[in-house]
Amino acid sequence: MTRADTNYAHDGIATRAIHAGQEPDALTGAVSTPIYMTSTFKQDGVGGLRGGYDYSRSVNPTRTSFDEQLAAVEGAAFSMSFSSGLAAIDVLLRATMRPGDSILIGNDVYGGTYRLLSKVFVPWGVELDVVDATDVAALNAALGAKSYRYVWVETPSNPLLGITDIALTAQLAHEHGTKVVVDNTFASPILQHPLADGADAVVYSTTKYIGGHSDVVGGAVLVNDPEVADAVAFLQNAAGAVPSPFDSWLDIRGLKTLGLRVRKHSANALEIAQWLERRPEIERVWYPGLESHPGHEIAARQMHGGFGGMISVQLAGGPEAAQRFASSTRLFTLAESLGGVESLIEVPAAMTHASVSGTTLEVPANLVRLSIGIEDDGDLIADLEQALQQL
Repeated sequence: MTRADTNYAHDGIATRAIHAGQEPDALTGAVSTPIYMTSTFKQDGVGGLRGGYDYSRSVNPTRTSFDEQLAAVEGAAFSMSFSSGLAAIDVLLRATMRPGDSILIGNDVYGGTYRLLSKVFVPWGVELDVVDATDVAALNAALGAKSYRYVWVETPSNPLLGITDIALTAQLAHEHGTKVVVDNTFASPILQHPLADGADAVVYSTTKYIGGHSDVVGGAVLVNDPEVADAVAFLQNAAGAVPSPFDSWLDIRGLKTLGLRVRKHSANALEIAQWLERRPEIERVWYPGLESHPGHEIAARQMHGGFGGMISVQLAGGPEAAQRFASSTRLFTLAESLGGVESLIEVPAAMTHASVSGTTLEVPANLVRLSIGIEDDGDLIADLEQALQQL
Protein backbone atom coordinates (compact mmCIF):
# COMPACT_ATOMS: atom_id res chain seq x y z
CA MET A 1 0.00 0.00 0.00
CA THR A 2 1.43 3.36 -1.03
CA ARG A 3 0.45 6.74 0.33
CA ALA A 4 0.36 9.83 -1.84
CA ASP A 5 3.50 11.96 -2.04
CA THR A 6 2.25 15.05 -0.19
CA ASN A 7 5.31 17.18 -0.99
CA TYR A 8 3.49 18.47 -4.07
CA ALA A 9 -0.07 18.55 -2.71
CA HIS A 10 -0.48 22.26 -3.45
CA ASP A 11 0.91 22.08 -6.99
CA GLY A 12 -1.09 21.67 -10.18
CA ILE A 13 -1.82 18.30 -11.78
CA ALA A 14 0.89 18.61 -14.44
CA THR A 15 3.49 19.42 -11.80
CA ARG A 16 2.37 16.54 -9.60
CA ALA A 17 2.50 14.14 -12.56
CA ILE A 18 6.13 15.04 -13.24
CA HIS A 19 7.50 15.37 -9.71
CA ALA A 20 5.43 13.35 -7.18
CA GLY A 21 7.24 10.13 -6.33
CA GLN A 22 9.96 11.08 -8.81
CA GLU A 23 12.85 12.38 -6.73
CA PRO A 24 16.23 11.94 -8.48
CA ASP A 25 17.92 8.68 -7.57
CA ALA A 26 19.78 9.09 -4.27
CA LEU A 27 22.77 7.02 -5.40
CA THR A 28 23.43 8.39 -8.89
CA GLY A 29 21.23 11.47 -9.25
CA ALA A 30 19.42 9.88 -12.20
CA VAL A 31 16.43 12.09 -13.08
CA SER A 32 14.40 9.22 -14.55
CA THR A 33 13.16 6.73 -11.97
CA PRO A 34 15.30 3.57 -12.12
CA ILE A 35 13.73 0.28 -13.16
CA TYR A 36 14.49 -2.00 -10.24
CA MET A 37 14.44 -5.30 -12.12
CA THR A 38 14.93 -7.53 -9.12
CA SER A 39 12.77 -10.16 -7.50
CA THR A 40 14.42 -9.93 -4.08
CA PHE A 41 16.46 -7.55 -1.91
CA LYS A 42 19.48 -8.10 0.38
CA GLN A 43 18.62 -7.81 4.05
CA ASP A 44 21.00 -6.23 6.54
CA GLY A 45 20.59 -8.98 9.08
CA VAL A 46 17.45 -11.06 9.61
CA GLY A 47 14.48 -8.74 9.30
CA GLY A 48 16.74 -5.77 8.58
CA LEU A 49 15.06 -4.45 5.46
CA ARG A 50 16.54 -1.56 3.53
CA GLY A 51 13.73 0.91 3.04
CA GLY A 52 11.17 -1.79 3.78
CA TYR A 53 11.98 -3.80 0.64
CA ASP A 54 12.19 -7.59 0.78
CA TYR A 55 10.45 -9.17 -2.24
CA SER A 56 9.06 -7.55 -5.38
CA ARG A 57 5.65 -9.17 -5.23
CA SER A 58 5.13 -7.32 -1.96
CA VAL A 59 6.83 -4.05 -2.81
CA ASN A 60 9.22 -2.68 -5.43
CA PRO A 61 10.73 0.82 -5.59
CA THR A 62 9.62 1.44 -9.18
CA ARG A 63 6.07 0.42 -8.37
CA THR A 64 6.15 2.58 -5.24
CA SER A 65 7.21 5.53 -7.38
CA PHE A 66 4.26 5.06 -9.73
CA ASP A 67 1.79 4.58 -6.90
CA GLU A 68 2.93 7.80 -5.22
CA GLN A 69 2.74 9.65 -8.53
CA LEU A 70 -0.76 8.40 -9.41
CA ALA A 71 -2.13 9.02 -5.91
CA ALA A 72 -0.86 12.60 -6.06
CA VAL A 73 -2.40 13.21 -9.49
CA GLU A 74 -5.72 11.68 -8.43
CA GLY A 75 -5.78 13.49 -5.09
CA ALA A 76 -6.13 10.16 -3.27
CA ALA A 77 -4.56 9.11 0.01
CA PHE A 78 -3.66 5.62 -1.22
CA SER A 79 -2.86 4.02 -4.57
CA MET A 80 -2.26 0.35 -5.39
CA SER A 81 -1.28 -0.73 -8.90
CA PHE A 82 -1.98 -4.09 -10.52
CA SER A 83 -1.08 -6.20 -13.51
CA SER A 84 -4.32 -5.26 -15.30
CA GLY A 85 -7.47 -3.22 -14.83
CA LEU A 86 -9.52 -6.36 -14.25
CA ALA A 87 -7.04 -7.55 -11.63
CA ALA A 88 -7.53 -4.22 -9.83
CA ILE A 89 -11.32 -4.61 -9.93
CA ASP A 90 -11.12 -8.23 -8.82
CA VAL A 91 -8.95 -7.49 -5.79
CA LEU A 92 -10.97 -4.45 -4.70
CA LEU A 93 -14.19 -6.45 -4.74
CA ARG A 94 -12.82 -9.65 -3.20
CA ALA A 95 -11.13 -7.63 -0.46
CA THR A 96 -14.32 -5.82 0.52
CA MET A 97 -17.24 -8.10 -0.44
CA ARG A 98 -18.44 -11.45 0.85
CA PRO A 99 -20.88 -14.09 -0.44
CA GLY A 100 -24.40 -12.78 0.13
CA ASP A 101 -23.46 -9.19 -0.65
CA SER A 102 -25.00 -7.40 -3.63
CA ILE A 103 -23.59 -5.02 -6.22
CA LEU A 104 -25.54 -2.66 -8.48
CA ILE A 105 -23.94 -1.81 -11.82
CA GLY A 106 -24.82 0.52 -14.66
CA ASN A 107 -26.39 -0.99 -17.75
CA ASP A 108 -23.55 0.23 -19.97
CA VAL A 109 -20.22 -0.96 -18.59
CA TYR A 110 -17.13 -2.59 -20.02
CA GLY A 111 -17.87 -6.15 -21.10
CA GLY A 112 -14.91 -7.51 -19.15
CA THR A 113 -16.25 -6.01 -15.93
CA TYR A 114 -19.65 -7.61 -16.49
CA ARG A 115 -18.02 -10.95 -17.38
CA LEU A 116 -15.95 -10.89 -14.16
CA LEU A 117 -19.01 -10.11 -12.05
CA SER A 118 -21.48 -12.45 -13.73
CA LYS A 119 -19.17 -15.42 -14.34
CA VAL A 120 -16.91 -15.24 -11.27
CA PHE A 121 -18.55 -13.23 -8.50
CA VAL A 122 -22.13 -14.46 -8.99
CA PRO A 123 -21.07 -18.14 -8.69
CA TRP A 124 -19.11 -17.09 -5.56
CA GLY A 125 -22.39 -15.91 -4.04
CA VAL A 126 -22.51 -12.20 -4.87
CA GLU A 127 -25.81 -10.90 -6.22
CA LEU A 128 -25.61 -8.72 -9.32
CA ASP A 129 -28.28 -6.23 -10.41
CA VAL A 130 -28.32 -3.79 -13.31
CA VAL A 131 -29.77 -0.27 -13.49
CA ASP A 132 -29.57 2.70 -15.82
CA ALA A 133 -27.12 4.70 -13.71
CA THR A 134 -27.91 7.87 -15.65
CA ASP A 135 -31.57 7.65 -14.55
CA VAL A 136 -31.68 9.19 -11.06
CA ALA A 137 -35.21 7.94 -10.32
CA ALA A 138 -34.37 4.37 -11.34
CA LEU A 139 -31.15 4.45 -9.33
CA ASN A 140 -32.88 5.76 -6.23
CA ALA A 141 -35.63 3.18 -6.53
CA ALA A 142 -33.11 0.34 -6.82
CA LEU A 143 -31.19 1.59 -3.79
CA GLY A 144 -34.38 1.84 -1.77
CA ALA A 145 -35.52 -1.67 -2.67
CA LYS A 146 -32.42 -3.59 -1.68
CA SER A 147 -29.21 -3.31 0.30
CA TYR A 148 -26.06 -3.05 -1.82
CA ARG A 149 -22.41 -3.06 -0.92
CA TYR A 150 -21.52 -1.01 -3.99
CA VAL A 151 -22.90 1.00 -6.85
CA TRP A 152 -20.53 0.53 -9.78
CA VAL A 153 -20.33 3.50 -12.14
CA GLU A 154 -18.55 4.17 -15.42
CA THR A 155 -18.75 7.76 -16.60
CA PRO A 156 -18.31 8.26 -19.47
CA SER A 157 -19.48 4.69 -19.90
CA ASN A 158 -18.14 2.07 -22.27
CA PRO A 159 -19.19 2.05 -25.08
CA LEU A 160 -22.24 4.37 -25.22
CA LEU A 161 -20.57 7.29 -23.42
CA GLY A 162 -23.35 7.64 -20.86
CA ILE A 163 -22.82 10.29 -18.20
CA THR A 164 -23.63 9.65 -14.54
CA ASP A 165 -23.72 12.44 -11.99
CA ILE A 166 -21.06 11.22 -9.54
CA ALA A 167 -21.86 13.66 -6.73
CA LEU A 168 -25.59 12.93 -6.84
CA THR A 169 -25.03 9.18 -7.12
CA ALA A 170 -22.70 9.27 -4.11
CA GLN A 171 -25.23 11.28 -2.11
CA LEU A 172 -28.07 8.86 -2.87
CA ALA A 173 -25.94 5.77 -2.29
CA HIS A 174 -24.55 7.01 1.01
CA GLU A 175 -28.05 7.73 2.25
CA HIS A 176 -28.72 4.00 1.83
CA GLY A 177 -25.41 2.88 3.35
CA THR A 178 -23.97 1.96 -0.05
CA LYS A 179 -20.50 2.83 -1.32
CA VAL A 180 -19.69 4.05 -4.81
CA VAL A 181 -16.89 2.88 -7.09
CA VAL A 182 -16.14 4.84 -10.26
CA ASP A 183 -14.23 3.36 -13.17
CA ASN A 184 -12.59 6.58 -14.35
CA THR A 185 -10.65 5.05 -17.24
CA PHE A 186 -12.36 7.02 -20.03
CA ALA A 187 -12.00 10.40 -18.33
CA SER A 188 -8.60 9.91 -16.65
CA PRO A 189 -7.57 11.92 -13.58
CA ILE A 190 -6.92 14.89 -15.85
CA LEU A 191 -10.61 15.48 -16.63
CA GLN A 192 -12.47 14.05 -13.63
CA HIS A 193 -11.89 13.45 -9.90
CA PRO A 194 -14.51 11.05 -8.53
CA LEU A 195 -13.13 10.96 -4.97
CA ALA A 196 -13.53 14.73 -4.73
CA ASP A 197 -17.13 14.30 -5.94
CA GLY A 198 -17.93 11.81 -3.17
CA ALA A 199 -17.00 8.42 -4.61
CA ASP A 200 -15.43 5.90 -2.22
CA ALA A 201 -13.02 4.26 -4.65
CA VAL A 202 -11.66 4.83 -8.14
CA VAL A 203 -10.36 2.15 -10.50
CA TYR A 204 -8.35 2.46 -13.69
CA SER A 205 -7.13 0.39 -16.52
CA THR A 206 -3.75 2.11 -16.73
CA THR A 207 -3.38 0.29 -20.04
CA LYS A 208 -5.43 3.08 -21.56
CA TYR A 209 -4.81 6.85 -21.20
CA ILE A 210 -2.42 6.66 -18.24
CA GLY A 211 0.02 4.34 -20.05
CA GLY A 212 -1.01 6.06 -23.23
CA HIS A 213 1.23 4.33 -25.78
CA SER A 214 -0.41 0.89 -26.25
CA ASP A 215 2.66 -0.83 -24.82
CA VAL A 216 1.69 -1.78 -21.26
CA VAL A 217 -1.16 -3.56 -19.46
CA GLY A 218 -1.99 -2.43 -15.95
CA GLY A 219 -4.59 -1.26 -13.46
CA ALA A 220 -4.96 0.68 -10.23
CA VAL A 221 -7.23 1.16 -7.21
CA LEU A 222 -7.29 4.50 -5.37
CA VAL A 223 -9.03 5.19 -2.07
CA ASN A 224 -8.94 7.52 0.91
CA ASP A 225 -10.13 5.02 3.53
CA PRO A 226 -7.11 3.40 5.27
CA GLU A 227 -9.09 0.28 6.23
CA VAL A 228 -10.09 -0.36 2.63
CA ALA A 229 -6.53 0.37 1.51
CA ASP A 230 -5.18 -2.15 4.03
CA ALA A 231 -7.62 -4.83 2.84
CA VAL A 232 -6.81 -4.24 -0.83
CA ALA A 233 -3.05 -4.16 -0.17
CA PHE A 234 -3.21 -7.41 1.79
CA LEU A 235 -4.99 -9.26 -1.03
CA GLN A 236 -2.77 -7.60 -3.65
CA ASN A 237 0.23 -9.20 -1.95
CA ALA A 238 -1.52 -12.46 -1.08
CA ALA A 239 -2.88 -13.03 -4.62
CA GLY A 240 0.10 -11.47 -6.39
CA ALA A 241 -1.45 -9.74 -9.43
CA VAL A 242 1.16 -6.97 -9.43
CA PRO A 243 2.80 -5.11 -12.31
CA SER A 244 6.43 -5.74 -13.16
CA PRO A 245 8.98 -2.99 -12.48
CA PHE A 246 9.18 -2.31 -16.21
CA ASP A 247 5.38 -2.06 -16.48
CA SER A 248 5.40 0.39 -13.56
CA TRP A 249 8.09 2.46 -15.29
CA LEU A 250 6.06 2.59 -18.50
CA ASP A 251 3.08 3.87 -16.50
CA ILE A 252 5.33 6.46 -14.83
CA ARG A 253 6.47 7.69 -18.23
CA GLY A 254 2.92 7.80 -19.56
CA LEU A 255 1.48 9.64 -16.57
CA LYS A 256 4.03 12.45 -16.93
CA THR A 257 2.54 13.51 -20.28
CA LEU A 258 -1.08 12.57 -19.55
CA GLY A 259 -2.30 16.17 -19.32
CA LEU A 260 -0.86 17.16 -22.69
CA ARG A 261 -2.16 14.05 -24.40
CA VAL A 262 -5.67 14.08 -22.93
CA ARG A 263 -6.20 17.69 -23.95
CA LYS A 264 -5.18 16.81 -27.53
CA HIS A 265 -7.32 13.65 -27.50
CA SER A 266 -10.26 15.75 -26.33
CA ALA A 267 -9.77 18.57 -28.83
CA ASN A 268 -9.50 16.12 -31.72
CA ALA A 269 -12.53 14.15 -30.54
CA LEU A 270 -14.75 17.23 -30.28
CA GLU A 271 -13.79 18.35 -33.78
CA ILE A 272 -14.43 14.88 -35.22
CA ALA A 273 -17.70 14.38 -33.30
CA GLN A 274 -19.05 17.67 -34.66
CA TRP A 275 -18.07 16.60 -38.18
CA LEU A 276 -19.64 13.15 -37.78
CA GLU A 277 -22.95 14.71 -36.71
CA ARG A 278 -23.23 16.26 -40.15
CA ARG A 279 -22.68 13.01 -42.06
CA PRO A 280 -25.78 11.32 -43.55
CA GLU A 281 -24.19 7.87 -43.15
CA ILE A 282 -24.23 8.32 -39.36
CA GLU A 283 -27.49 7.63 -37.52
CA ARG A 284 -26.29 8.94 -34.16
CA VAL A 285 -23.13 10.26 -32.53
CA TRP A 286 -22.46 9.57 -28.85
CA TYR A 287 -20.00 12.13 -27.44
CA PRO A 288 -20.54 14.04 -24.17
CA GLY A 289 -18.98 17.19 -25.61
CA LEU A 290 -21.88 17.61 -28.03
CA GLU A 291 -24.90 19.61 -26.91
CA SER A 292 -27.06 16.87 -28.43
CA HIS A 293 -25.74 14.36 -25.90
CA PRO A 294 -28.30 13.75 -23.10
CA GLY A 295 -25.59 13.98 -20.45
CA HIS A 296 -23.83 17.04 -21.84
CA GLU A 297 -24.85 19.40 -19.04
CA ILE A 298 -23.65 17.03 -16.32
CA ALA A 299 -20.43 16.32 -18.22
CA ALA A 300 -19.75 20.03 -18.65
CA ARG A 301 -20.06 20.47 -14.89
CA GLN A 302 -18.27 17.29 -13.85
CA MET A 303 -15.44 17.07 -16.36
CA HIS A 304 -12.78 19.76 -16.50
CA GLY A 305 -10.76 20.74 -19.56
CA GLY A 306 -12.38 18.47 -22.12
CA PHE A 307 -14.72 15.56 -22.70
CA GLY A 308 -12.25 12.80 -23.50
CA GLY A 309 -11.10 11.06 -26.63
CA MET A 310 -13.83 8.43 -27.06
CA ILE A 311 -16.64 8.65 -29.62
CA SER A 312 -19.24 6.05 -30.50
CA VAL A 313 -21.40 6.22 -33.63
CA GLN A 314 -24.30 4.21 -34.95
CA LEU A 315 -24.30 3.62 -38.69
CA ALA A 316 -27.48 4.30 -40.62
CA GLY A 317 -26.74 1.31 -42.82
CA GLY A 318 -26.93 -1.16 -39.95
CA PRO A 319 -24.50 -3.84 -38.71
CA GLU A 320 -22.98 -4.59 -42.12
CA ALA A 321 -22.22 -0.91 -42.68
CA ALA A 322 -20.65 -0.71 -39.22
CA GLN A 323 -18.30 -3.60 -39.94
CA ARG A 324 -17.44 -2.26 -43.41
CA PHE A 325 -16.75 1.20 -42.01
CA ALA A 326 -14.50 -0.18 -39.27
CA SER A 327 -12.57 -2.26 -41.80
CA SER A 328 -12.00 0.55 -44.33
CA THR A 329 -9.86 3.08 -42.46
CA ARG A 330 -6.18 3.82 -43.14
CA LEU A 331 -5.04 5.72 -40.05
CA PHE A 332 -7.55 4.26 -37.59
CA THR A 333 -6.32 0.77 -36.69
CA LEU A 334 -8.97 -1.94 -36.30
CA ALA A 335 -8.15 -3.09 -32.78
CA GLU A 336 -9.50 -3.41 -29.27
CA SER A 337 -8.38 -1.16 -26.39
CA LEU A 338 -8.20 2.63 -26.37
CA GLY A 339 -6.39 5.65 -25.01
CA GLY A 340 -3.14 5.32 -26.94
CA VAL A 341 -1.52 8.04 -29.01
CA GLU A 342 -2.74 6.32 -32.19
CA SER A 343 -6.39 6.22 -33.27
CA LEU A 344 -8.25 2.92 -33.04
CA ILE A 345 -11.62 1.72 -34.33
CA GLU A 346 -13.72 -1.29 -33.39
CA VAL A 347 -17.22 -2.81 -33.43
CA PRO A 348 -18.11 -3.40 -29.74
CA ALA A 349 -20.90 -5.94 -30.34
CA ALA A 350 -18.45 -8.27 -32.09
CA MET A 351 -15.28 -7.34 -30.17
CA THR A 352 -14.92 -5.71 -26.73
CA HIS A 353 -18.54 -6.29 -25.69
CA ALA A 354 -19.24 -9.68 -27.24
CA SER A 355 -19.43 -11.13 -23.71
CA VAL A 356 -22.61 -9.14 -22.95
CA SER A 357 -24.50 -10.38 -26.02
CA GLY A 358 -27.96 -11.54 -25.04
CA THR A 359 -27.94 -9.68 -21.71
CA THR A 360 -29.44 -6.38 -20.59
CA LEU A 361 -26.04 -4.82 -21.39
CA GLU A 362 -26.09 -5.85 -25.05
CA VAL A 363 -24.91 -3.01 -27.31
CA PRO A 364 -26.33 -2.06 -30.72
CA ALA A 365 -24.91 -4.13 -33.57
CA ASN A 366 -24.49 -1.00 -35.72
CA LEU A 367 -22.30 0.71 -33.13
CA VAL A 368 -18.70 1.64 -33.91
CA ARG A 369 -16.36 2.89 -31.17
CA LEU A 370 -13.58 5.32 -32.01
CA SER A 371 -10.57 5.97 -29.81
CA ILE A 372 -9.33 9.31 -31.11
CA GLY A 373 -5.55 9.64 -31.04
CA ILE A 374 -3.31 12.68 -31.12
CA GLU A 375 -2.65 12.75 -34.86
CA ASP A 376 -3.53 15.83 -36.91
CA ASP A 377 -7.32 16.11 -36.76
CA GLY A 378 -7.60 16.94 -40.48
CA ASP A 379 -5.89 13.67 -41.38
CA LEU A 380 -8.24 11.69 -39.13
CA ILE A 381 -11.33 13.33 -40.62
CA ALA A 382 -10.04 12.63 -44.14
CA ASP A 383 -9.54 8.98 -43.22
CA LEU A 384 -13.06 8.66 -41.80
CA GLU A 385 -14.48 10.40 -44.84
CA GLN A 386 -12.88 7.99 -47.30
CA ALA A 387 -14.11 5.06 -45.18
CA LEU A 388 -17.67 6.41 -45.18
CA GLN A 389 -17.53 6.85 -48.94
CA GLN A 390 -16.96 3.11 -49.27
CA LEU A 391 -20.32 2.25 -47.69
